[in-house]
Amino acid sequence: MTDLTGKVAVVTGSARGLGRAIALRYASLGASVVINYSADEDNARRTLDQVEDAGGRGIVVRADASSLADLDQLFATAIDTFRGLDIVVANAGREVIGQPAVEVTEEQFDRVFAVNAKGAFFTLVKAAKLVSDGGRLIYIGSSTTVSPYPGMGLYSSSKTAAANLVRILALELGPRNVTVNTILPTATAGAGVFADVTEGDEFHRMNAQLRPIGGRGGTPEDTADAAEYLAGDLAGWVSGQSLVVAGGAVQ
Repeated sequence: MTDLTGKVAVVTGSARGLGRAIALRYASLGASVVINYSADEDNARRTLDQVEDAGGRGIVVRADASSLADLDQLFATAIDTFRGLDIVVANAGREVIGQPAVEVTEEQFDRVFAVNAKGAFFTLVKAAKLVSDGGRLIYIGSSTTVSPYPGMGLYSSSKTAAANLVRILALELGPRNVTVNTILPTATAGAGVFADVTEGDEFHRMNAQLRPIGGRGGTPEDTADAAEYLAGDLAGWVSGQSLVVAGGAVQ
């Protein structure tokens, strides 16, 4: 089992969905976790309750990933509270699906890119300055960036900038033994716009049919599995890579 005892992990957008699953996983492995939210404080507190009920340590910090001042405060609070920073997962994001690219408005572009491009970019850049030697930076991207899909033009485009940055940071931070990687999850029940999807929903059944492995759709725990691997010692020589989590399918 991966041992993260003594590590400090910041997971942006961890009030629910993929971020929550990753934060809970890291806490279960011994890490102190910083649970971040922008607007959903109630769910962030529920995540913290789950961490503490399981015997873990954590704090809740409000920060809008699109605000550089908020990101500075997020990392400062993490370091002041736990005296270090070892793992950062840039997960916070916004989704727009099922919309043809020709219908995207400037307001939608600015709103989505503010978090998915600007926010993720500066989360990783600021983390790169503060993370301990031998640390781990992980970006939660999207499988749509490697497998185009109609109606995903705005979302997948916004997730591309930080995915490219990952490869650059992997080169720049390699001398410090800091690894930088991307996880590319498929559409996942219980996360993002599919947060309220249940096993019996039509989306779940259709999604499961696309997966060669297991005959089921993706879960937040699948992404947490990948995040556990990339945060642990076994991935110490893996950097600048993208890991698609899609049950054997292209996306």
